[in-house]
Amino acid sequence: MLLNPAIILLLIMKIEISHGAGGKKMDALIKNYVIKYFGKGKAEVGLGALDDAAVIDGIVFTTDSHTVKPLFFPGGDIGSLSVSGTVNDIAVIGARPLAISSALIIEEGFDMDDFERILESMKRTADIAGVEIVTGDTKVVEKNSLEGMVINTSGIGIKGEELEHNFEIVNEYRKMDTPWLLDSNLREGDKIILSGYIGDHGIAILSSREGYDFHVDIKSDVAPVNKLVERALKVGGVVAAKDPTRGGISNALNEWAEKSKVDILVDESSIPVREGVRAACEMLGIDVYSVGNEGKVLFGVIGEKAEEILKEIRKDPLGKDAQIIGEVVGEYGKRVILRTEVGGRRILSKPVGDPVPRIC
Repeated sequence: MLLNPAIILLLIMKIEISHGAGGKKMDALIKNYVIKYFGKGKAEVGLGALDDAAVIDGIVFTTDSHTVKPLFFPGGDIGSLSVSGTVNDIAVIGARPLAISSALIIEEGFDMDDFERILESMKRTADIAGVEIVTGDTKVVEKNSLEGMVINTSGIGIKGEELEHNFEIVNEYRKMDTPWLLDSNLREGDKIILSGYIGDHGIAILSSREGYDFHVDIKSDVAPVNKLVERALKVGGVVAAKDPTRGGISNALNEWAEKSKVDILVDESSIPVREGVRAACEMLGIDVYSVGNEGKVLFGVIGEKAEEILKEIRKDPLGKDAQIIGEVVGEYGKRVILRTEVGGRRILSKPVGDPVPRIC
């Protein structure tokens, strides 16, 4: 019996791990399905903008679910990851994080000592960020239905005086149509700053999960970055910010180029990568620029303010290795161009997905 082609198409259309790993596949899933139902509304910054957080009635709101495997990894755990991820999504739109909710979905038989260890980690990370965990939910599901625990965190934030001051400075150089740090804000002449080494989180997860020994001590960079973003805003001149999580800086830069309708030229020799991370990526055939991070920020800044902002964020432990890695070189190109260490140029494409799944 011959099957109708439409039935065959339905049979082969299944959700894959790569649909949740950042990059082209996740983009397609969200744009073709989710946005179709939820993309229109009255929010100042809504779901259709596909930024890291939404803004409605002056309140910044975001949510994130964390399915990292393993739950404990070098440099962090699912607890520190859940708080940092939500704080960071609020911070990079320019808001001041206020409070977080936490929904815990726990597998029956989960070790109570590990449970308390995760809660302690969440509390410690929230204290560092200066936010409170104020509400939540707890569910227990049958054994073998999860791999231990899933955490969903949502967060709210507000516009602070740092953001107001930042845009006063920006408007001295060009008029901005939005009071928020959005992916669509970049213009020709802007500089791109990266706050530090890339790839640490993804490779730490992979080495811990698979038992790889790269003969180097690689730890996750997971951390709340709101205080670092505040430093940059106090100087003024920031037009966009992004934490390059799933899909790494390759995905983040391409989102900027696409939404701002610009070309971005990035200098490979300026991108901080630890030798151990680079060696691990080369060994495994992974593009380091597509590996996720959890404690880094990309800043798009007015060219004239770039050096001043760089100097200030280097005063923060999370920004001590920051570098200016590129600039916006043209309009309407929507490309990210990598100037290689040997002097050539190549297109840095948006990845299909993060090469290390289940990292956040």
